[in-house]
Amino acid sequence: MIEIARNLEQVRERMAGAALRAGRDPAGVTLVAVTKTRSVEEVLDAFEAGVLHVGENRVEEAAPKIPAVRTALPAAQPSWHMVGHIQSRKAGDVVALFDYVHSVDRLKIARRLSRFACEAERILPVLLECNVSGEGAKFGFDLHGWERDEPRRETFYAAVEEMLALPGLEVDGLMTMAPLVADPETVRPVFATLRTLLDALRERFPTHNWRHLSMGMTDDFEVAIEEGATMVRVGRAIFGPRPV
Repeated sequence: MIEIARNLEQVRERMAGAALRAGRDPAGVTLVAVTKTRSVEEVLDAFEAGVLHVGENRVEEAAPKIPAVRTALPAAQPSWHMVGHIQSRKAGDVVALFDYVHSVDRLKIARRLSRFACEAERILPVLLECNVSGEGAKFGFDLHGWERDEPRRETFYAAVEEMLALPGLEVDGLMTMAPLVADPETVRPVFATLRTLLDALRERFPTHNWRHLSMGMTDDFEVAIEEGATMVRVGRAIFGPRPV
């Protein structure tokens, strides 16, 4: 508990420093503590230390963990964020378990989430995951080089137009995962590109409220904040190295 609280304080200090360097209000950046492979006890310790937003990567791991945490915290609760890839057959579970989804990476999954959200009579806030780095192993709408590729850009805009009209979903913004590199400065262009894409969507769909950029993890969240992140997804810097 003491170590998690100390690490959390250091992460928040680094977040605030990055925001101030960019001339931003630190309060405008939300920390999502990613608890992949972490125990219920660690989640509870993080919540006691001040974590209000918790991220999970896999439905299979989240399914027992989220109810256990909710049972242990009958009053105040953290907000649960799905930050990993969603299989179509798990869409109903995602709607049942999570408060927020960062990883809508294709029209099919948006339609599935919409269906289950409507059945649950709720509005599910979501982000559109965009692969702007061009990495083949990354999920997300394929938007590498979108600035210069009009057909790719227009295909995405058409998908966005349909997703904005889906009932039960509230599209809040964009998410990306940068390549894993030793020097976070080398991925600054990835974050800058996503910010530019969000600006382009604001121009294309001006009546929609494009609020969030979810980008930046343990190794690069400061650069992401400097480039406009409003949500960062941090695990190891809070909880330490993941257990094998």
